[in-house]
Amino acid sequence: MRSIRDLDLKNKRILMRVDFNVPMDDEGKIIDDTKMTAALPTIDYVLEQGGSLVLMSHLGRPDGKSDSEFSLRAVAAHLSELLQRPVTMADDCIGPEVEKLANSLRPGEVLMLENLRFHPEEEKNDPEFSRALARLGEIYINDAFGSAHRAHASTAGVAAYLPAYAGLLLEKEVTMLKKVMNNPQSPRMAILGGAKIKDKLGLIRNLLKKMDILLVGGGIGSTFLCAKGVKVGKSICEQDLLHEARELLDLAAMAGKTILMPVDVVVANELSAKATPKVVDIDAIPEDAMILDIGPKTLKGYTMAISRAKTIIWNGPVGVYEYPQFASGTTGIAQAIAASQAISVIGGGDSAAAIKQLGLEDQITHISTGGGATLEFLEGMELPGVKSCE
Repeated sequence: MRSIRDLDLKNKRILMRVDFNVPMDDEGKIIDDTKMTAALPTIDYVLEQGGSLVLMSHLGRPDGKSDSEFSLRAVAAHLSELLQRPVTMADDCIGPEVEKLANSLRPGEVLMLENLRFHPEEEKNDPEFSRALARLGEIYINDAFGSAHRAHASTAGVAAYLPAYAGLLLEKEVTMLKKVMNNPQSPRMAILGGAKIKDKLGLIRNLLKKMDILLVGGGIGSTFLCAKGVKVGKSICEQDLLHEARELLDLAAMAGKTILMPVDVVVANELSAKATPKVVDIDAIPEDAMILDIGPKTLKGYTMAISRAKTIIWNGPVGVYEYPQFASGTTGIAQAIAASQAISVIGGGDSAAAIKQLGLEDQITHISTGGGATLEFLEGMELPGVKSCE
């Protein structure tokens, strides 16, 4: 990719796409600013090199209409605190008034545009909207890996009108994900959890080409168990995908790859904070119970496999870890990865949240800021936001 490092930024006005789609509480306060802090190295780099910045992002799903609930004003205020310098907030993201603000920027100054998704043209990748955004800068930098899988005006369209380069975060994400997928050191392992196998069929197929071992849990694990004829009670089991699951098991066997599945599980009759957990072997799952975590024997086997791995990708919890009685599997997996000597990449979302809750971030090689973007990249799909910088 073309990198921001290749540019002379002095006295240049930079239009930068960031992913500041951060979670907020009912009072409009930011709950987790991880995505913002991840973009700080690129922002600081531009300002230190003598450039000025026009930042653009989306927040939530305002459905193409202006809505104060989804305004980026609180984000701009928080960014000002993080940068220890003023951040001017625009009332819109395009138009004559916004262009005036952008054109008046001096080196070291920062302008935050209002939510891109207040305009339906953003998600439609409308050429006129892309051109209007492009008028706000002289160089386009994409540092929003979390949105790189979307072919929107701000992630792809604007690159048709300005020289386009990757920011430090986008560059780091792509470099690390390529490294973990192409690392020749074996054993190479992927750990997959989460609720549904449907969303990850293509990912699993691609991982079977690249990885030596797949560890499964969560709803994905239940569907694989179902495909092997295990009676899983009231657990998630995607009946319409059992044929695909069996095909994946056969594909792994033919390729000499290993898919490790639970040998024991934690079950309960309901999913609630008051649910009573019970550990059972997979051949003894009650008809009226549901699998809500992997069991201790499974965790022990998974931990041993993780300790031998040289490369690890983890995406998705292996249990309903939001409830303490069903969190042991996910917690154990996180601790085992942190203790391993492998190159480790956590694929965003709940897996990243689990790592952070345990304070293990420093023991992981890379925690991705992408959710869907990470999954699509690992699946081998072309990301429009990455392609625009190539």
